[in-house]
Amino acid sequence: MIQINNLSKHYGELVVLSNVNATIKKGDIITVIGPSGTGKSTFLRCLNLLETPTGGSMFIDGIPLLDKTTNVPKLRQRMGMVFQSFNLYAHLSVLENLTIGPIKLLGKKKVEAQEKGMELLRLVGLAEKANSFPDELSGGQKQRVAIARCMAMEPEILLFDEPTSALDPTMVSEVLSVIRRLSREGMTMIIVTHEMEFARNISNKVYYMDEGIIYEEGTPEQIFENPQKEKTKEFINRIRSLDFKIASENYDLYAIQAGMQSFCQKHMVTPQVTEFTSNLVEELLILLKSLKDTQLRLSYSEKTGEITLTCENPGEPYNPFQDETMDEDIGIRIIQARCQDISYKYENGSNTLTLLIKNG
Repeated sequence: MIQINNLSKHYGELVVLSNVNATIKKGDIITVIGPSGTGKSTFLRCLNLLETPTGGSMFIDGIPLLDKTTNVPKLRQRMGMVFQSFNLYAHLSVLENLTIGPIKLLGKKKVEAQEKGMELLRLVGLAEKANSFPDELSGGQKQRVAIARCMAMEPEILLFDEPTSALDPTMVSEVLSVIRRLSREGMTMIIVTHEMEFARNISNKVYYMDEGIIYEEGTPEQIFENPQKEKTKEFINRIRSLDFKIASENYDLYAIQAGMQSFCQKHMVTPQVTEFTSNLVEELLILLKSLKDTQLRLSYSEKTGEITLTCENPGEPYNPFQDETMDEDIGIRIIQARCQDISYKYENGSNTLTLLIKNG
């Protein structure tokens, strides 16, 4: 359906995309992942000609997108794009946001456009908001309206540019649910996302972008479980863990807890387990004799769903869970009640405690 050959995009001397090659078939659901600043959004914008490529070629069903004789506006109608920032018309109602494009650009009658608009609002669960205005909606609701507005133009391909990045974590799941529903209906989609669990579950192909190219591509199982290239391995390992260094007793507990909560929410950990994790780190740090140069790592296994908190604490050997004077300590009891397993080792002058948190 889409063929991309040696696509490049330069801004002066800054090379954002360099010789990108891809083949996208009808019905493909492709997620694009990778570090910030590696050209993921620019890749989408070039596909939709919101950015003019510096070089290369792109074809949609064999039609050259960059040829001067090509009717670009007509071809672009075959692709809908959902942005991070919704871009709804604030002065129009939700239904009017959905009907203005089909009426003005597709030549549909108002009644026909309204009927289709209501059908799409029911699809995204917002039929009751048809007469509301965008400023009356939550962020998640606005993004669902933006998706419905794209669908109203009857596209064959949907492009999503980090559709959940501007949302509160509590609203992410409602948007992802709509995208999942579209995937079941066979819509061809290319999704730039930082939601790794979502990417793993929804796509049939994953592009890992780095250095301005599609650095590695494969099935979700290949990319997330057995990446072949070094930078892909580094990225996958990094997104599965979160590290903190505590330099002294004057550490910022609230920043650590907020970081861990955000990490858990991104990996769709339940609110209850997220709260457990936040409380556990506070209780664990209270138990240590010294906090200088302490390292914390929160890890998540995509394969098993296990959450592990590891604490490396330099100094003399000390395991608070084997200290008989601490048997009645409330912190010890809280941690033991909420952990499936607790292990300890002393090596090279450092105490390492590993807590496997109950995920349920």
